[in-house]
Amino acid sequence: MIKTVYSEVKPYTRGWLALVGGLTAVILAALFAVHTMEHQGHWVTGMTNQVVWGMPHVFAVFLIVAASGALNVASMGSVFGREAYQPLARLSGLVAMALLAGGLAVLVLDLGRPDRLVVAMTHFNFKSIFAWNVILYSGFFAVIGIYMWTMMDWTARRFYKPAALAAFLWRLILTTGTGCIFGFLAAREAYGAAMMAPLFIAHSFAIGLAMFVLVLLVAYKMTRRPLSDELLGRLLRLLGLFVAANLYFMAALHLTQLYFAGRSGVEAFILWEGGTVTSLFWLGQVGLGGIMPLIIAFGGCGHAPRKRLTMASILVVAGGLAQIHVLIIGGQAWPLDLFPGMEVSSSFADGRIHAYTPTLLETLLGLGGVAISLLITVIGVTALRILPTDLAPSTPDRME
Repeated sequence: MIKTVYSEVKPYTRGWLALVGGLTAVILAALFAVHTMEHQGHWVTGMTNQVVWGMPHVFAVFLIVAASGALNVASMGSVFGREAYQPLARLSGLVAMALLAGGLAVLVLDLGRPDRLVVAMTHFNFKSIFAWNVILYSGFFAVIGIYMWTMMDWTARRFYKPAALAAFLWRLILTTGTGCIFGFLAAREAYGAAMMAPLFIAHSFAIGLAMFVLVLLVAYKMTRRPLSDELLGRLLRLLGLFVAANLYFMAALHLTQLYFAGRSGVEAFILWEGGTVTSLFWLGQVGLGGIMPLIIAFGGCGHAPRKRLTMASILVVAGGLAQIHVLIIGGQAWPLDLFPGMEVSSSFADGRIHAYTPTLLETLLGLGGVAISLLITVIGVTALRILPTDLAPSTPDRME
């Protein structure tokens, strides 16, 4: 077995400075958006008292869910014994923590009163799934931090396997908790389904791996480190399997909803009567994020593995954002059924489908979360020995 050698990324090069400067500019623009919304009020956004979770929540949930899935590569190597993925475990853990930090930053800055986060962290209502998620998110950083420590410090190698198993189980529980936020909201007809938990797990596998792959490809391109086509082919096939699983659970969710007579209205809205929501579902979620990546992964379109993996990952990320948008925005656009079996009409738009158009401020805030995640990753690979110096064709036979 050949020992894997890790090294830091050289800082202050032209490319490094351009990347850090660009990400910093996006973060500053996001902070300006937060400042504007804080002082002007949320009336400057597209959110209303009907659609209270807007584009920032789409980005936040996307990043939080992707954080869990980004750890897949590390789990494949440490938990399931796939040696081909072991050299990438450190980067996998770093990207996972960075994505969660970016997602939580968006949530905190979109609270309206970010200082009230102290209340959520010190007063727990254990009947609320939101309170449980505060514990799960905090614990994720601790568990992955210990996991990274066992990978990078040879004196802690005896704790490597237990830490890997704990990280694997914790991320499954974390994604289940995020899915249960929607699954437990019985008042919203588009939510309130037990299928939300496995759907979120499958979705996290797909978008998390796609985000990790894009970070990996950019990092190795900028640092001019070799990547084997064999490893890229493995990642492409794995991404295809996760996309197929996501499509399966998505179909199971909608078939289950259609089975219940009381959910036929909201399903009709999402599947064929929802305008923008329906277009995002079929073209974005199913087409770009599902069918196209499957064709690229298993159809043999003739391109090199690197190009196919890049195209598939970008499509999965775009489709993943569309899926979260359909879930969050589409679920709120459908009116609450306050009086089942009765027709409700009032000056407060009861019983009407609610419109929502995101503004530039909301989008900037969401992109700021992505920039925070990427900046943390850049700082991590610069300060620590995260990236293998060589992932040549002999990588499958390597181990730390």
